[in-house]
Amino acid sequence: MIIKTAIFQGSSTNVTQKPKLRAPEYAFIGRSNVGKSSLINMLCGRKDLAKTSSMPGKTILVNHFLINGKWYLVDLPGYGFAKASKKAQATLKAMIEDYVSHSEELARLFILIDSRHELQEIDRSFITAVAGAGIPFTVILTKCDKLSKAALDRSMEYMTEAIGAIHPGVSIIPASSEKRTGREEILDEIEADLKSAKTTAEDKR
Repeated sequence: MIIKTAIFQGSSTNVTQKPKLRAPEYAFIGRSNVGKSSLINMLCGRKDLAKTSSMPGKTILVNHFLINGKWYLVDLPGYGFAKASKKAQATLKAMIEDYVSHSEELARLFILIDSRHELQEIDRSFITAVAGAGIPFTVILTKCDKLSKAALDRSMEYMTEAIGAIHPGVSIIPASSEKRTGREEILDEIEADLKSAKTTAEDKR
């Protein structure tokens, strides 16, 4: 897939505030400081589409970007930002749950996990909830350029087993915003989803 246009369509705190144009949504989420904004910018070929920061918790709203006028890339707030107040954490948690549970256009979640660490309990809980709700999802291992090939192989093997124990057969894509790896695989998965949805819609006519 070639991304020709990526246009910011607005921020929201709940699904009633989403852009009026309805289109398939592909949402990206992960723990704070997992490299989500950098990955989104890499996917879209832009340096400043999603705001990056060395400080975790930069994204505090649900942000919609219209891609090629056909689908939305949705930037969700990060979860597990321990330095935020309990009130702020509760607000972000409610915002994420509202979107994931009630967005009728959500086609797939991309759950980002730092390839350098084992699966954290907060990631495990989120994946379990998403799988239980029947929401299609893909796991992206970020910051893979920080690992040697052998270490990355071990991380992939570990994550395949750990995540497979929760939901077998989940696609896991290693990625690096610095090296631009994983980009084609992620966009190919979105393109395949869009084509499948189009075929299903045409079959129902």
